[in-house]
Amino acid sequence: MKLQEKINRNQFLKQVGFTGTALFALYTASSCKNETGVTPISSNGITIDLADAAYANLKKEGGYVIKSGIVIARYNGNYVAATLTCSHEGRQQITFQTNQWYCTAHGAKFDTSGKGLNSEGRAGLTVYKTAVSGNTLTITA
Repeated sequence: MKLQEKINRNQFLKQVGFTGTALFALYTASSCKNETGVTPISSNGITIDLADAAYANLKKEGGYVIKSGIVIARYNGNYVAATLTCSHEGRQQITFQTNQWYCTAHGAKFDTSGKGLNSEGRAGLTVYKTAVSGNTLTITA
């Protein structure tokens, strides 16, 4: 099939016989959360030295950094952390924008607790716990 002949997912599913209720069930199934590539955190967690210049973005509200497959952001004076891997299609494109997690691949949006805010984000996002002690930020499962 030539590149110009590609069809979107909805058209394909209709062509192979998915219609009406079956198509709706396919799109709304909660089992479609794609966690392939979600970074497991060791029992010790991940630590960040907030005094390190590499993490300067975390000093400003809304700033974020990526470390070991985890996106860490400054939000409401605290820190939040989530997987870099989007649950929509497993793309590693999660960022932090306008006080929410956002996937630049397809526009999936999630609140800071990982709850999906639109149809692409309906499966939710894996988020992690954060704790600060002095200049050390620890991220745990």
